[in-house]
Amino acid sequence: MFQPDFEAMPRTDIEVLQLERLMKTLSRVYDRVPTYRAKFDEAGVHPDGIRSLADLANVPFTVKDDLRAAYPYGMFAAPMREIVRVHSSSGTTGQVTVVGYTKGDISRWGDLMARTLASAGATADDIVQISYGYGLFTGGLGVHYGSERLGAATIPISGGNTKRQVQVMKDFGVTVLAATPSYALLLAETALEMGVDLRDLPLKAGVFGAEPWSENMRKQLEEALGILAIDIYGLSEVLGPGVAAECECKNGLHVNEDHFIIEIIDPETLKPLPDGEMGEVVFTTITKEGIPVIRYRTRDISRIIPGPCSCGRTFRRMQRVSGRTDDMLIIRGVNVFPSQIEQVLTGIPGVAPHYQVVLTKRGTLDHVEVHVEVGADFAFDEIKQLEKLQRRVGAEIASALAISIEVKLVEPKSIQRSEGKAKRVLDLRAEGSV
Repeated sequence: MFQPDFEAMPRTDIEVLQLERLMKTLSRVYDRVPTYRAKFDEAGVHPDGIRSLADLANVPFTVKDDLRAAYPYGMFAAPMREIVRVHSSSGTTGQVTVVGYTKGDISRWGDLMARTLASAGATADDIVQISYGYGLFTGGLGVHYGSERLGAATIPISGGNTKRQVQVMKDFGVTVLAATPSYALLLAETALEMGVDLRDLPLKAGVFGAEPWSENMRKQLEEALGILAIDIYGLSEVLGPGVAAECECKNGLHVNEDHFIIEIIDPETLKPLPDGEMGEVVFTTITKEGIPVIRYRTRDISRIIPGPCSCGRTFRRMQRVSGRTDDMLIIRGVNVFPSQIEQVLTGIPGVAPHYQVVLTKRGTLDHVEVHVEVGADFAFDEIKQLEKLQRRVGAEIASALAISIEVKLVEPKSIQRSEGKAKRVLDLRAEGSV
């Protein structure tokens, strides 16, 4: 453990600390954030009335639209002179959401990511290669500061240039890899093509997140790379990476409860559910200064795993996220909504607003292809014009979503129609690799 005084704190002490920090946070947002003051007043709730953790259930939820409506800085609880870092979402579903960090927030973020890396067995003696993207995305910089806080040698290589990544792993003696799980598998496959067996390298652990991944993928990663592979969890609105992480027991992700209060709610009734029951994950931040969030509905589906963990940490564990309450896809760590694809297509002459996202497997990696109908008056048999249109559709989708997706143009009326909801996503991954 990186901070055993907190990570192994008795449960009663955790709850006392949570309540103390919660009350201060509620007062902070009520006094400084107009959106929260209005929400609390409308619900008839005042921070002074919150006297127990159970009382949190009386406080209104926060949703992503609240952050969008306050763009860019309306949800900040600290003046801009105290904000030292700004990150944002990709904006693939509309208006981007902006998050700000004070100097104290950055310091605490470093501590939490140091805990995350330590839970994978990393120490100051390790060499950490960070293959998450840097920039407005929180992944790269979040892991970076945690690695440095831990005292490890940090390689900020970011994503892409896969052959160079393999060469760096080999030449620099990398011992810990931080990446999306799908990219880690691509690294392993590329390494074999280069004649490099990653199992022969000093690599010992991987911290993988930013997209859902299965136990089967964990087995593939551990076998292909010869490592301990753990899952990490976070989202930019709550912090970024560092909200929760697995330990070596690989039986649920320990939520850093001295900084976050987790709830599981029924997404239909919005009532809190007891430990063990599946529902929507809700987080309240209790130490963030820049942009605290209160009862933030993540749309992620999980549950609290009852009972203690044999690792000695006393923080409660959440099960791996099994899905979402909406139709969002996560493609190579980027959030993609079918509605965003539709928005792009409606602005391109020559294509119809009928499309389907097809998910398949190519080897061990997910493959995404968008089938798009051409317009009824388009000359489908004119190859050059067809290729030109296909390139344009692909380029505009890539520009809007910040990710490249293969596009296949199909004949008019060839995509099945539905009298009810259109089936925008066709998931064929369970049918095997192609």
